Amino acid sequence: MSASEQPFAFLDEAAIAAAELRTDPYDYAFVEHAIPSSFKDDVLADAPRIPDRGSYGLPTLRYGSRFGAVIQDLLSARFRGLVEEKFDIDLSRRPPVILMMGNTTGHYNEGYAHPDSRHKIVTVIVGFSHEWPYEGGRLRVLRSSDREDCAFEFPPEFGRMLMFRVSDRSWHGFLPQKGPRKSLQLCYCDSESYVRSEYLRHGISAFAKSIPGVKKILEWAPK
Repeated sequence: MSASEQPFAFLDEAAIAAAELRTDPYDYAFVEHAIPSSFKDDVLADAPRIPDRGSYGLPTLRYGSRFGAVIQDLLSARFRGLVEEKFDIDLSRRPPVILMMGNTTGHYNEGYAHPDSRHKIVTVIVGFSHEWPYEGGRLRVLRSSDREDCAFEFPPEFGRMLMFRVSDRSWHGFLPQKGPRKSLQLCYCDSESYVRSEYLRHGISAFAKSIPGVKKILEWAPK
């Protein structure tokens, strides 16, 4: 059996394949249960512990085998094939980068609207929060740079997945919400050099946040 034929350990292939490609305001698809909720407790027990705000590169995080199996699913040729089919695009030469968010501070600028870097081709966001009873912090597909100009939103709860084609119109963001907010971002990028620069940048940020004095400054700095 080839790598592309290996079955997923945790992802629901049928649900991902069946997700509708929406084109307003840009190309995106949403999967309600990309990872079945029956796996929630086991996977979250093995998820990385992230004490501070912001995003962390996957190489800097420690996690258990069941969360690791989800990562293997996401990095597999089989999953990439589902994304390629969804957006009618060849990603075979587009290296992936994975970032993980753990907490937000509730500052107004956190979750600001942005379309994603021009170096990213397709972005996949997966929720890993145990539950989300809040109005703020829901990821929004936006029609413009205004966070209130919302076409679609969803809570970052376990197993929910948004994938979208990156363009100058792929605005997204969320309203402020202080507290734990676990989500994963997988991006297919235009070069290995960009992937290395992203991991380096987030690695430096993670190190800085581990220093008490610097951490205090960053907590109050606008994002």
